[in-house]
Amino acid sequence: MRRTVDYYFAPQSPWMYLGHERFAELLQRTDTQVRVLPVDFGQVFPASGGLPLPQRAPQRQAYRLVELRRFSEALGIPLNPQPRCFPVAGDPAGWLITVVAGQDGEAAAMRLTGAVGRAVWAQERDIADAVVLAELLDECGLDPQRLAQSQQDGVKALYTAHTTQAIDAGVFGAPSYVIDGEVFWGQDRLDFVERRLLA
Repeated sequence: MRRTVDYYFAPQSPWMYLGHERFAELLQRTDTQVRVLPVDFGQVFPASGGLPLPQRAPQRQAYRLVELRRFSEALGIPLNPQPRCFPVAGDPAGWLITVVAGQDGEAAAMRLTGAVGRAVWAQERDIADAVVLAELLDECGLDPQRLAQSQQDGVKALYTAHTTQAIDAGVFGAPSYVIDGEVFWGQDRLDFVERRLLA
């Protein structure tokens, strides 16, 4: 029986962006299914003791920039640690990825998620802007109607349900990969994800 990973993330997370393509390759290599689950970490943090970036201590904010540069260089992934369009609201992209997952499948949602991450961290684009989201749909070869559909109450309710599901699963940071109830937090834990999938 094929394994399944629940993939919880904030669309605007640099750590999601840094790990996304490696995670996609791992899924393919291990013939693993995925549930693509963007969530609202503005709700996850209060439930798990986390703090939004602007509220973190200066030392933690400074070290985050160091780590982003380190991982970008080590992985060979282009990343601007302080992009023009960040902080940025992740909900519009989250709603869009949610509707694409439901209408076009998880592979299409994975493709769009990667494009959203690149848009923020490599291309200096505003993923809260409907024009940018429409461009990303087009670049991914997806139906432009998905943008209007992402504004429907049912899609937003599903996004909220996925956020509650993440909290119930013990998720507290992005990205998180959950396999049979076991949480793996962070793109730097993908080696452990692979071990678990191959066990």
